[in-house]
Amino acid sequence: MAITTSMIKELRDATSLGIADCKKALEQADGDFDGAIKILREKGAAVAAKRASKEAKEGVIAADISADAQSGAMIEVNCETDFVTRNEDFQAFVAELRGEAMNFESGKMAEGVADKVEAKMATIGEKILFRRNAKLDVEGTGSITSYIHMGGKVGVLVELGCENTETLSNPVYKELAKDLTLHVAAAAPEYLTRDEVPAETIESEKDIFRKQLEGKPENILDNILKGKINKYFSQICFVEQGFVKEDKVSITDFVAEKGKELGDTITIKRYVRYQLGA
Repeated sequence: MAITTSMIKELRDATSLGIADCKKALEQADGDFDGAIKILREKGAAVAAKRASKEAKEGVIAADISADAQSGAMIEVNCETDFVTRNEDFQAFVAELRGEAMNFESGKMAEGVADKVEAKMATIGEKILFRRNAKLDVEGTGSITSYIHMGGKVGVLVELGCENTETLSNPVYKELAKDLTLHVAAAAPEYLTRDEVPAETIESEKDIFRKQLEGKPENILDNILKGKINKYFSQICFVEQGFVKEDKVSITDFVAEKGKELGDTITIKRYVRYQLGA
């Protein structure tokens, strides 16, 4: 397969590596982007494990939380240009859809608003796509918190659980909930805990690490591999990541510390993170 300049540029944009390294990796992978990423990582290059979305879509992410914080909803609505994103008519339309989001379960809203989207396309004169929606309802005692970052480019919902109802109104708890949504927006965890990481994903990472460690003595190989896997989990799992405001403290320890301050047990139950076009 012929390796084009645009293919090399895409790999460079995703990895920040040199032209020669990117071209060679693409040649070895026969033009496959993800295969080239894997080859570069096997060679020890510090590159992203996941490819960025090829298509940079415009639009807005919006969220809504019920008055009692027991439910939360988030939507992503795409359009073709940033000009339309900033259009008052489009923004009002997104606000209207956000107001309806509590009425739909996760992944079920697009069909329900299809006629409205089609009508709005006719008035705006540009393709509009209702891309996705998420809906969370508290299970047990807890709350849902939302955060919208960069004017609608990133959106987050986080559900926290606790044991005491009075905790929900405590300013310390509310600040904790907001801090955790900020963390998810910034750190983009892929999973909540390591138990959620697919076994095949872990094995693929181990294969990469083994190739990086070729030539190391067998008696220390297992310990090095274990350390690398634990570091990998600390990068992709929400509860094991370093808190963005104090990265030497893990999210687990940060939440436990706040729980002691509150005299309660706080748990992160689940989260949703949307990034525009991703």
